[in-house]
Amino acid sequence: TPLSPLQQFKLVLLGDMAVGKSSLVLRFVKGQFDEFQETTIGAAFLAQSVCLDDTTVKFEIWDTAGQERYHSLAPMYYRGAQAAIIVFDITKPETFERAKAWVKELQRQASPNIVIALAGNKADLAEKRLVEYEEAQTYAEDTGLLFMETSAKTAMNVNELFLAIAKKMPKTDTQNPTHAARHRGVNLQDPDAHSTRACCGGN
Repeated sequence: TPLSPLQQFKLVLLGDMAVGKSSLVLRFVKGQFDEFQETTIGAAFLAQSVCLDDTTVKFEIWDTAGQERYHSLAPMYYRGAQAAIIVFDITKPETFERAKAWVKELQRQASPNIVIALAGNKADLAEKRLVEYEEAQTYAEDTGLLFMETSAKTAMNVNELFLAIAKKMPKTDTQNPTHAARHRGVNLQDPDAHSTRACCGGN
């Protein structure tokens, strides 16, 4: 069978310091969680793929630093991004307010059809919750965002969030064989071009 088309999208994580951006990425990409995750300096880059029925979506993930002094660098990372995850900590209302400011900035300056997801992280600390689920959900609905509460620690909703974003990514014209081949790097003249690698068999 032909290799399912691989589509690549740039995804950026934004949010206040210590809300768990890097932890979410590491949980998604490596299935790991580190209680003492080091502070991100500048930005970190990782990649991971998600399998959908008819295509494989590869995310090129830019995990940006939350410290205010790095704010001026953010446009460099969200420029041209097809998706963004804005993360807040459900135990810290000020991080939710900061998330709203990021949403405004993206709506003003990022690609007009960027898919924005809001992640209420640290859901494992629900007993210390200070941002109500309904409040964030209503805000997300009013603003046209995807919304999930997540826990990088327990892995709750982490893969689900990236999968939901993958499903919202624009489909390329896979009906057009030359277009599809160009995106896959397949030579149509080569009868052995069809690889049998299973979907998501490699990165």
